[in-house]
Amino acid sequence: MAAVVVVGALVADKLVLTPVMDTLERTETHKQQLLAELNEAQNLFQRQRLMERKWKALLSDGLGSAAEAESRIARALDGWSGQAGLALSSVKPDRVASTKGLQEMTFTVAGRGSLYAVAQFLWHVETASLPIKVKDMQLGSTSEAGDSMSLQLRLSALYLGAKAKPSEERPVRQEQPEVDDEALL
Repeated sequence: MAAVVVVGALVADKLVLTPVMDTLERTETHKQQLLAELNEAQNLFQRQRLMERKWKALLSDGLGSAAEAESRIARALDGWSGQAGLALSSVKPDRVASTKGLQEMTFTVAGRGSLYAVAQFLWHVETASLPIKVKDMQLGSTSEAGDSMSLQLRLSALYLGAKAKPSEERPVRQEQPEVDDEALL
């Protein structure tokens, strides 16, 4: 009788209990994978909403046209030099001709001041919310003590170019009906 019970328990274990436990384990693993994918998708949607808001803010705060870019950056450079105590001797914008999309404008800036004033001015340029960056920099000392520095910068600024006019856009190609090659032969 004991042998029949042991054999019956072994058969029940092999035919019922082990497959059910394996299925539960696979189901739990699959559930955890799906929960991880769901969490990743939710994070992706949250990042998309955040990046969309940031992109819209950048576009609205950005520089829309060449004239606006030139004006805003020139005002910003003047303000930063005043705050830093750097005397700017020249600010020369240079526009690069292009038809549409993001455009680049370069500014050649020259000035004189103390090392502290130069450092403050560069800090303002580097931490600006405007889409500008330093491309080239030349720093020189006009005295042995280093209390009077000369600075030459070449800055790059991005702005939105003019949108293409409807006459400049390429015409949309109309789909031609497909022709059966075998029917032609």
